[in-house]
Amino acid sequence: MDRRSFLRLGLGTGLAVAGSGLVSACEVLSSDYGALLPADTNGVMLPPGFTSRIVAVSGQTVAGTGHVWHSNPDGGACYPTSGGGWVYVSNSETNTPGGGAGRIEFDGSGTVVAAGTILSGTDRNCAGGPTPWGTWLSCEEVSRGLVWETDPFGVEVALPRPGLGAFTHEAAAVHAPTGHVYLTEDRTDGAFYRFIPVVPGELEAGALHVMTEVGGVLGWAAVPDPGATTAGSTRYQVAGTKVFNGGEGIWCKGETLYFTTKGDNRLWSYVPALNLLSVLYDDDTSATPVLTGVDNVTMPGGNGASHVFVAEDGGNLEIVAVDLETAGRPAVPFCRLTGRTSTEITGPAFNPAGDRLYFSSQRNPGETFEVRGPFRQHPPA
Repeated sequence: MDRRSFLRLGLGTGLAVAGSGLVSACEVLSSDYGALLPADTNGVMLPPGFTSRIVAVSGQTVAGTGHVWHSNPDGGACYPTSGGGWVYVSNSETNTPGGGAGRIEFDGSGTVVAAGTILSGTDRNCAGGPTPWGTWLSCEEVSRGLVWETDPFGVEVALPRPGLGAFTHEAAAVHAPTGHVYLTEDRTDGAFYRFIPVVPGELEAGALHVMTEVGGVLGWAAVPDPGATTAGSTRYQVAGTKVFNGGEGIWCKGETLYFTTKGDNRLWSYVPALNLLSVLYDDDTSATPVLTGVDNVTMPGGNGASHVFVAEDGGNLEIVAVDLETAGRPAVPFCRLTGRTSTEITGPAFNPAGDRLYFSSQRNPGETFEVRGPFRQHPPA
């Protein structure tokens, strides 16, 4: 869906859109599949019936193309193409001028047909998020870093969106019912932000707010100087700013936003319409504390989706599914990467059909994987 279609159809229909499997009707329930099997030839432990392949390696040419894959692959998302194919985009968390983002394009059978660069010359592009109008928000994880709005197909010029703030960005998610953009900050005393555009679907102008908590009551307050040019760091500009310990990945599903904080290994939910903030998972209190080093998050498409998939930065290098419906919200490993050291799992994203999951091992070397298998199908309600 392009920007015009998003605006024409209205925000209420913004869920049926492109980006990391948002249009899929697939639900992956790792607990349905049993224990992980021994690692395959790629070093990936998966449930029975699943297979993996490596589609790109940092510093090497992507097979079938002339494009050299970037170093330190991080946040990612998928977008549909004509003919039933899709594009997977991936950030490069490399210091300037080596940052930016790349793409791999697949045809309807999953064959790689093209690859290229969609953003270059930026600084430590960590995570980000897809928009309902089909762009990729790539976030710089540096002090006074910016959000760049990019074209997943590399046709349109990438543009900075300074209104979304200059701070240590981690990830972004568009709340489709309102068009507001919610943003996490990777600092031990980081904040949680929202950007309200003047025109929904257009990020050139708007107001940046920060979540506050005064006397146990949550609120929002405008950030006086989003560019942090005169008033200091955005997280310190508003009295009563609520502190989040290392904001990481964020995802929107329906009315609810899901995000993680790595400093305390928590998965949160926030419902804007109710101004309701909840902790869904905490490794200190969970009955199944298998998830540590919480980082990037994604969800399969379809209204029936009931798991949040969380990638680990450290831990034992797993992607863990956190159940949103079962009492106690158990966390169950869906896959585990073996034979790698000093790395993290990044960029989990489902293709539009929901039958393939992409992710990367960021370092030593950077590798981008695809997982296929008998994903459970749950038609939308």
